[in-house]
Order: sequence, then structure tokens, then C-alpha cells
Amino acid sequence: MKFSYQNDHLTPDPLEKKPTHPNRIANIENLSPLPLNPNYSPSTKLQNHLTGRALLLDEIPFPLTEIQTHYLNGYLYYSKGITNQGKLECLRCGNTDHYLFGKMPCSRCCQACYYCRNCIMMGRVSECSPLVRWSGPTPKHMTDSPLDWDGVLSQGQKTASEKVVEAVIKKWDVLVWAVCGAGKTEVLFQGLNEALSLGLRVCIATPRTDVVLELAPRLRKVFPVIKPAALYGGSEERHDYSQLTIATTHQLFRFNEAFDVMIVDEVDAFPFSYDSSLQWAVEKARKNDSSKVLLTATPNPKLQKECKTGKQNFVTIPARYHRKPLPIPTFQWGGDWKKTFNKGKIPYPIREWVTSRLTIQKQALIFFPDIKIMEKALPHFQTLHPEILSVHAEDPVRKEKVQKMRNNEIPILLTTTILERGVTIPNIDVAVIGADDETFTESALVQISGRVGRSSNFPKGNITFFHFGRSRAMMKALVHIDDMNKQAKKRGLIDE
Repeated sequence: MKFSYQNDHLTPDPLEKKPTHPNRIANIENLSPLPLNPNYSPSTKLQNHLTGRALLLDEIPFPLTEIQTHYLNGYLYYSKGITNQGKLECLRCGNTDHYLFGKMPCSRCCQACYYCRNCIMMGRVSECSPLVRWSGPTPKHMTDSPLDWDGVLSQGQKTASEKVVEAVIKKWDVLVWAVCGAGKTEVLFQGLNEALSLGLRVCIATPRTDVVLELAPRLRKVFPVIKPAALYGGSEERHDYSQLTIATTHQLFRFNEAFDVMIVDEVDAFPFSYDSSLQWAVEKARKNDSSKVLLTATPNPKLQKECKTGKQNFVTIPARYHRKPLPIPTFQWGGDWKKTFNKGKIPYPIREWVTSRLTIQKQALIFFPDIKIMEKALPHFQTLHPEILSVHAEDPVRKEKVQKMRNNEIPILLTTTILERGVTIPNIDVAVIGADDETFTESALVQISGRVGRSSNFPKGNITFFHFGRSRAMMKALVHIDDMNKQAKKRGLIDE
């Protein structure tokens, strides 16, 4: 699409009655909002759809004439999607890597047009694509206490909860470094309540859709009058406005200076930890004067260093709510496990470990670093028990298999790192095959270990790292878990 610029305002080419010299939005300089007309009554639906967002015209289910009328009355404005001032930059995802831009003959502007390939899954942003933003008043928020929860926090949770509330009030950033199974969601409740009572807008962002689907019903239950919106690819609510939004980090590409409080769960998880554009999106989506709360059980080395040097405000929860120590991994020699599996056999120590679990009828997860070798090994494990199954990210019945595991219908499940987080099975042991493989980072091994002993009814369990030589990541994971237990003991958060 092209725009005409005359009399200090823009007119989209389809609405231009007289022949002019239209230009692409990327080539127009003055894109400031027009003065607000206080006598105009804007559409509440359009206000809710656009507030805090920067959307393509294709994402706005309103007639172009209505959008233009709101623009002329100062309630929204057109902004650039891509700038090309000697260097290409996508203003939706922050991409500046030239190889992540494409060029095409564009039917909308009838020119060769650059577009961003980095965020194309959200709809194509090109040199002629405007991003439409709201510039009128924002929706009003409730200011009464909306929390409906009478649960009790552990001492460790309470300390972290107070830190989150303080961050909200003082507009600070804080990292909540909590062990797996510490109850991070409950730690947020008072901070969320404080923010919502102050009329602030809050976002809880997470890299994984599974977490959004898990959090949304829990937060709707404890904040019933707020009606939190869950945003992810394909979500029916992804264009809804809410004072409390739960979203995948990818959805934040569509937001600009929207949130007073930004909470990012699992900051160490893929793809957020590796994708700088998602990290950029988090900063773009929060207001300049806002709070940011980071949640993780396994902060990366950079965050850990910033905590130790005082650059990062943080609080730790080194113990689970049931006050029992975290299970410590056992290192066990597995020999040249790849060679043994390729010969059609299960390494003896691994075979013994599996047999003992089958004998006492205790469920187990067995993690593999590689799908191919896992699938090759599966038939040999099934000779020990025919109902042993495997699962991986591309498995079309992954959810069904995990649910069967939760229902105690599967004795042992072989898996890749896809189940390293987000799965809770009450009474379970865990083995890692080839724990020395580079796939298993410190973070991954800590998360995998965190599958064991989560239930108050079964706070103990076995976590075994089978290896062909101890790796640095294995040692760091062991020290990480042991340090948390020492912290918890020192603070009186665990019972011996």
C-alpha cells in the first residue's frame, strides 16, 4: 500500500480520490499522530483491539474508512514497519540482519519491496506495510483488589513474593531464582494483585505455548473478575484486550509500550534464551517506566554473574514447598553407550537400572540426547516391558503419551529434552543416557533433575547420570543443586 501526504496528513491510496504522487510508508518522514479531537467518539472495540499494539492493516478487522477516520481525529496513527536508512531494520521484531530480509516485486506498491523474514510467521512486514498504533485514551482498569486465593506460601515463597511486590511498587527489575517445583506461580499472586489494584497493565510472557495453556486457567481461577487473555499462535483470544495478558514471547512482537509490569517466565528456555529478537520484543512491549520480573530455575552464566556482582537485583527460593532437600544426581559409568546401542544391546548398568524400576513398579523417565539412537534403542527396552514408549518434539501423539504417563499407564517413557521442563509426575525416577553429551547443558541437567521429588507425598527419588566420561556441565549441575540445598538448610527452609 502507498500513502499520499498532503495538508499535513496521510491518505491511504485506496481512499485517495484525486490522482497524487503516493509513496511507501518507509519513505515518508512525518508520521506523528494528528491532534486529538475531543468531540469525536471513537470505537471502543477498535480502542481495545489497538491499545498497546502495533498491527498490520490485515490484522485489524475494521473497514479502512473507519481506521482512516480515527486517524484524522487523532485516535490512531500509521507508523513504519521497516526503515531503510542505509541499513534495513524491522520495527516489529528489531531484525537488522541483512540476510533475514527478502526482496520481492510487490503487488501492493508495484515496486521491488524489502520484507522481514525473521517475523514473517506473524504476517509479512514490508517497506510499504504500515504498523497501526493507538494514540487515544486507553481503556479504564479496575482498582479494587481482584485476588481470590486463600492459599499459604512457604517461607521461601513469602520472601520472594514480598520482593515481587516491592518491584511492582518501586518499578524495579528483579530476578526470582527458584528451584524446580518451588511454586513460582503462587509467588506472583500478591505482586499481580498489587499491580492490578493500582490499575496497571500486566503481561506474563513465556517462550512455550504449553506454559500459556497451563497458566491461563490457573490465573482465571484466582483473578476471576479480570478475565486474563491467553495469546499464542492460533488462539481465539490473541486480539483481545485484558488488564492481565498471558502470552508467548513471540506474541510480544505485536506490542509497543503496552505493559506497566512485564513478567518473563523460563527466561533460560529455548527459543527465548537464544533469540535476541524475542528479548528485544520484551523490552519493546514494556513501558519506559515499568517493572520487569524474571523467573527461572536455571539462570544462564551471564545472569548468575550479574547476581554475584550485584548488577542484578534478585531473590532465591532454594527449597520446594514440602521442605525436603532436592534429590542429588548420581553419576554412573555407562561405557560406550552409543556403540552398545548400535550393536542392538542395552548397556548393562542401564539395563540393571531399568529392570530394578520395573521390579518395584516405579515409573521412570529416561532422557536421550538424540532421537535416532532413542528410536533405535526403543525395541530393546520393549523386550524388558512391551509398554515402554518413546516421545519427542515431532511426535504427533506426544500429548497423549505424556497424559498416559501421568495416568500411570506407561511404566517407562524414553524422551528427548522436550520433557526436561513442564512435566510433573508424582512418584518418578529419572535417568539420563549420555549425560556427558553436549546436548545436556548445565541448565538442561538441572531441569531434568527437577522432575524428581516434586510431590509432597513422594519428595525423594533417584536421578542417575549415565556417562562415558564426566562433563563440565554434569559437574556444574551437581554443584548447582547441592548449593541450593546448602542455601535452603542455612535459611531453615528444609527439614533434614
